[in-house]
Amino acid sequence: MSAATTDEVQTVVAARRLAHTETVFIGVGRPSTAAILARMVHNPSLVLIYESGTIGAKPFRIPLSIGDGELSETADAVVSVPEMFNYWIGAGRVELAFLGAAQIDRFANLNSTVIGDYDRPRTRLPGGGGAPEIAGNCGEVVIVVPHSRRTLVERLDFVTTVGHGD
Repeated sequence: MSAATTDEVQTVVAARRLAHTETVFIGVGRPSTAAILARMVHNPSLVLIYESGTIGAKPFRIPLSIGDGELSETADAVVSVPEMFNYWIGAGRVELAFLGAAQIDRFANLNSTVIGDYDRPRTRLPGGGGAPEIAGNCGEVVIVVPHSRRTLVERLDFVTTVGHGD
């Protein structure tokens, strides 16, 4: 049997963090995998809230995207994105949220906008989406990113989401 990869270890640690959590806001990837694992292993009442507006989704496989049909088919409710952010996120109804980014600094500030100079970036990224609102309004935020020098940086190329400033 081979040793676990760092991604696998990170997923298991994230699932363990959800052992006593009531609500979690997630996207796809490792956070979704961790939340599904947590529901199956030690927290069957965990309410999964996906950024697509599905509340109480109960997938049994890892969704391909936030638009995966299994999420809405197994959800307790499906709401619009504005309702998700105004009623659920903005009102502080979500206990824990997972976020990712291309870069994070030691103050938990996140960059998901550009790599390089903003006006002439080497890479343009998807942007913040709802990350600033999520970071500011959820009870706790857990950052899930690859552990590499490209991601864990001294100074961000652009601050998309403020963690603890500077």
